[in-house]
Order: sequence, then structure tokens, then C-alpha cells
Amino acid sequence: MSEKTASPAPVPSGSGATSGTGDPGTGGRQPARRGEPRPGVLRDLLSGSWMVSLLSIVVGLLVGAVLIAASNPAVQDTLGYLFARPSDFFVATWNVVTEAYLALFRGAVFDWQATSFVRSVRPLTESLVAATPLILAGLGIALGFRSGLFNIGGQGQVIIGAVCAGFLGYWLTLPLGIHMLVALLGGVVGGAVWGGIAGALKARTGANEVIVTIMLNSIAGFLIAYLLKQQWFTRSGSANPQSRSVDDTAALFPLLPDPFRLNAGFLLAVAATVFVWWLLERSTLGFEFRAVGENPHAARTAGISVGRVTFLVMALAGALAGLAGAAQVLGTEDKLTIGIAGSLGFDAITVALLGRSRPLGTFLAGLLFGAFKAGGYTMQAQTGTPIDIVLVVQSVIVLLIAAPPLVRGLFRLPVPAGKEAR
Repeated sequence: MSEKTASPAPVPSGSGATSGTGDPGTGGRQPARRGEPRPGVLRDLLSGSWMVSLLSIVVGLLVGAVLIAASNPAVQDTLGYLFARPSDFFVATWNVVTEAYLALFRGAVFDWQATSFVRSVRPLTESLVAATPLILAGLGIALGFRSGLFNIGGQGQVIIGAVCAGFLGYWLTLPLGIHMLVALLGGVVGGAVWGGIAGALKARTGANEVIVTIMLNSIAGFLIAYLLKQQWFTRSGSANPQSRSVDDTAALFPLLPDPFRLNAGFLLAVAATVFVWWLLERSTLGFEFRAVGENPHAARTAGISVGRVTFLVMALAGALAGLAGAAQVLGTEDKLTIGIAGSLGFDAITVALLGRSRPLGTFLAGLLFGAFKAGGYTMQAQTGTPIDIVLVVQSVIVLLIAAPPLVRGLFRLPVPAGKEAR
């Protein structure tokens, strides 16, 4: 019998029939086994092009412009006589929006109205300071995404990394340089252990990593709140829930003199970006990570241990997030507080998505969101624009990044070759 006559008829998508292998209704795909990543949804999230990312940012800024105008009293006043003199409304809207975004730029990149060169360039360094932990934690999230794992535990891993690094930073007495390395290593190990717990449970029992990491976030938050009430841990006479400042020997060294706050943490972010790129694109282990992320069944057939990869990915992701926490406490905050992590772990998910879970993309996305964070305060102080609008812009960007077909539909972009329109 010829090959053509021996081939089974194609099964229509969504028909509920089996296509050679797999369960009915799966379109021939093998069902996910216990302890394996689920690559399908992640592949959809990462399928968009860089143009989609750029247009998502543009749409986010446009939505922010609408909100800025809507919240301004001067623009609201012109609405009372909009049909009589519509030019007043458009002029007021243009002035308000441009003033707000120029203030955002001046607070994030370069302040040309400053009285000295130092004050002019300090906004750029503040953006780099804000971007440093976002890049490090974002790389950890991106590593999980590329391997087919939803690591939602960045927040808890950042907290544990900060706790370990901060405690070693003021509890130990070591020489300059060695003390800093030991504290950083403590943060890395702490984050790796916290991420490894979720990885081990996923690999051994098939526990859902989303639920496990969310629960670990809560545990980490309550743990630091408890520790900061213990005198033996804080070594501080303060009644406030905060620790003693880390020793100078453990602090990350500054890259620029005062009043700049940029420190060696940014160099760690650059080095971590290069490391993750090398790991994913040039190493055998990284090939295994990507193979499992693309198709765990094919990877198992090729002899790759999916369980081992799952554990290693979560541990490495936790190590990167723990390094972000260490950089935060040793380089910027100087001491442990309940809010030491802020919303870094959750913002890192945004950064990883915007960067398409690629090391360079994550690095650039971290710089962008660091600029939003640094410039938002200047925008609020100088124009009265609520800083929450910046958060709305970020949220809209994430919404569009997570739905590439929506962006393609808005701008009538072609569907990428090899990807069926849905």
C-alpha cells in the first residue's frame, strides 16, 4: 500500500477525536504527565514579535495619556464648553499630557532644567538603581518561562534572599570583600532553596508550581514579619520592625560618588544577563531546559530527565531572585524591613513577559520599568499626576503582551509564519 493511502485522514481541530496519540480533544497532543511543565500556554505568551512588544508600550502610553487628561482639573473645565470651543479642550489636553510625560522623562533619564550636571544625570542613575532588582528577578522568572514553568514565587524568593543576605551582612564580622561575597552567596542560596522547594514538589509529586509558589510567597512574607520582631535576629534596639544596618564590609561598593546611589548591584545584573544568555543558548544544560519547555515528552524520549530539569530550573530561578533581594538590602536599602521586597517579585513577571523571556529583552524591559518607577515620582511631584497612572500603564502593557492576537488585531498585523490564526 502506498504511503499516501496508508496515512490517516487529518483530524479537524477541536473535533474531540484522537490523532494517532494522545487523549480525545487534545488535537493529538500527549496529556501533561505529573511533574511536567505545561508548554502550550507559555508558547502562546511568547509567540509575539518585538513589534508587538513595542506597540504594547505605545498603547500603554496612549491609555496613560487619556487617564492623565481625564484626571486633570483644567481639562475637565474645558469639557463644560467643548462644543463651543473644542480647541480649548485639545490644547489643554496636549499641554497636560506633554508636561506629564516630559516630567516623567526628566525624572527617569535626563533633567535639562537642573541647576548642575550632577542633578541632570542623577535621574538616569536612579533608573538603573530601580532596574537592578527587576532585571535580576525578571531573569529568574524568564528562565522558568523558557523551561515551561510558571514561577509565580519571585516575591518570596526575593524576600528570603534579602533575609539571608541582610542577616549575614550584619551578624558576621569578616574582612572587606569577603564579607560582601559571603552575604551575596547567602542571598543566592536562600533564594535557590526557596525556589527548589517548589521545584522538588513539582518534580516528585506533580504539585502545581503556581499554587506552591504563591503559598511560599505568603510564608516568606509572614516569616520576615516574625523575624523582625525577634531581638536576636534584628540586633537593633529600635521598636520598629527593622534590622540593624548591614556592615560597611558587606555593602555593595558604589560605582559613583555621592549623591549617586548606583552600586555594584547593577554590574551583577549585567553579569547575570550574560550568564543566563550563555546558559540558555550555549550550554548543554540550557538546551535541556529549552527542550523540556518546548516538548517535555520529546525531551524524555531523548533521554532528558524532566524531573531533574524542573528542580534545577526552579532552583536557578530562585537563586537569581534571591540575588535580587541581596542586591536590594546590601546595595540600596541598607537594612531589612517588612517592605524590603516591595512588589519586586510580581513586577518581575511583567518584566519577563515584556522581554519575551529572552535575557537581553528582560534586561531592556527592566531598564524601562526602572525608568517608569524613578520618573513616576518626579511626574507626580511636578505635575500633580497620580503615580498610580504609571502602574496602569504597566498593567496595560502586560495585558497586551499576554495577548499578542489582540495587538495584531488592533494594528492589523500579519500572523507570524508557521502560526495559525486563532
